[in-house]
Amino acid sequence: MVRIDPVSEAVLLLGAGRAILLQLARPDVGHGVARHSDFARNPMGRLHGTLMYVYAVMAGTEADREAAAAVVSRMHTPVKGTDEGVEYDARDPEAQLWVAATLYDTAMRVHARVLGHLPEAEADRLYERYAALGTALDVPPGMWPESRAAFRRYWDDSCARLEVDGTVREQAEALWRASEAPWWVRRVMPLVRFVTAGLLPPRVRAEFELPWSVRRERRADLLLRGVGVVYPRVPSVVRTWPQRYYLGRLRGIVAAAQESPGA
Repeated sequence: MVRIDPVSEAVLLLGAGRAILLQLARPDVGHGVARHSDFARNPMGRLHGTLMYVYAVMAGTEADREAAAAVVSRMHTPVKGTDEGVEYDARDPEAQLWVAATLYDTAMRVHARVLGHLPEAEADRLYERYAALGTALDVPPGMWPESRAAFRRYWDDSCARLEVDGTVREQAEALWRASEAPWWVRRVMPLVRFVTAGLLPPRVRAEFELPWSVRRERRADLLLRGVGVVYPRVPSVVRTWPQRYYLGRLRGIVAAAQESPGA
């Protein structure tokens, strides 16, 4: 059996909605997105950008990492201001640390639910790799919690301070509508919403006013167990396709920029 890098597993994308809502639930991130992003109408745009960055940093070449970080930094620079009394700055290291933390925690939770827990030594090595999602931008290396145990303390403390107000809740509702997304994205959004609700911490799920019940919990568990049975049997070339696609997409953008007259 071919050994697949956990970072490369396509099934981790099941947690995309969870990571996004957790990011929005930090007020400065949520209000910054609300005022400077169209992801709620076009969720695929933000998803493409996020995945190009994640795969470039976690599995790309040094050139890929530099290119992706440069693109994200340019996008973050103008995202600064005050909205409804909430100050936000996309280049704030603490905000970037939280975004990186949501990507790591979500990936590990989905991996555990579908593919099982990683061996301790491998989990430690992977944790250290995930630090690069923040440090490739504006997060000083020392800000990433030094161990998985330290991360858990940081995570619990951060989750306790999350707050979903009307502005952020409207972003989530617009995300589910995906009014400007392709038809097939709109068609699968109810399933994405359901899976996202099941993966969220209960308090955050309640603040986003996502309906839940014992029956829904059982259905979500059955769904993820079913994925856990089928997915490991999928050929590795399929399981790693998103990584190849997004690295190729990034390299195509870089090549086009270099060839353009203004490059």
